[in-house]
Amino acid sequence: MRLDQFDLNLFVAFDMLMRERSVTRAAQRLNMTQPAMSAALKRLRESLGDEILVQHGKKMIPTARAMELAPAIASAIEDMRNLLASSSDFDPATSRRRFRIAASDYIGTVLIAPLIARLNREAPGIEFEIRLPESASAKAMEDGGLDLMMTPEQYVSPHHPRELLFTERHVVIGCARNAVFEQALTPEAFAACGHVAVEIQNRQTFIEEVLRQRGYQRRIEVVAPSFLQVPWLLRDTDRLALMHERLANLLVGPFALRIAECPIVLPPMNEMMQYHSARANDPGLGWLRQQFRNAAMRSGRDLADPVS
Repeated sequence: MRLDQFDLNLFVAFDMLMRERSVTRAAQRLNMTQPAMSAALKRLRESLGDEILVQHGKKMIPTARAMELAPAIASAIEDMRNLLASSSDFDPATSRRRFRIAASDYIGTVLIAPLIARLNREAPGIEFEIRLPESASAKAMEDGGLDLMMTPEQYVSPHHPRELLFTERHVVIGCARNAVFEQALTPEAFAACGHVAVEIQNRQTFIEEVLRQRGYQRRIEVVAPSFLQVPWLLRDTDRLALMHERLANLLVGPFALRIAECPIVLPPMNEMMQYHSARANDPGLGWLRQQFRNAAMRSGRDLADPVS
């Protein structure tokens, strides 16, 4: 099949069909009639020599060939959208752009969720696709699959622009009824307690990596896949956990927890925002980065008084 004989609009239909797995919903998303979308699917099947979607009961299941093509086609469409966006003015009030961001549940909670709530009013058409960071995140950004990557400084790529969002410190949290909080927390008492650690998709978090490099040993009783699970694992126990101060301040009230200064010296964590160098002049991405800068400033102002 020659590219000059292929209707490239069919790729847009293919992408939406793969997202929705439904001719009706894909048509609605693209403001097309259902017969027009059915015709597009028929042309795709003829052009690509594959069924693309197969009816199975009430569901439509993508073929192996469609699953193979989907990431590349989605990335190509997004690259074209970004190319067009970068050469024109960006109006957040009317834009329907989708931003793809790699960020931890911690950043999602303290920064992204409040920002999205705020943007619902001033940028109602903007969409966000948030993914947990993983070992392949840097490559996804390199290949154009991510607009922004938010990560501690040691995980950023040396090949693309990055900027500091904020500096974070870690505090100790535990059940408010834990007797260890009845007096100043000492290194000995801290080490004697059981602990909840966090490992995200088989990757060490910033604080676990710091402790590992320093050879610090503590008694880990539970390993959780998310910082948001930690409060549930501390309730009505004598366990402790190390957590980002911003997140800890949001969780202590709802979960009846208490915060204490960590009795061992820990370095601050620099939370970075990184994007592809090819998108440095993208006005939409520039607008989003400024929104995150503003949100980071607000999150700093909202911190509680230093813990005692």
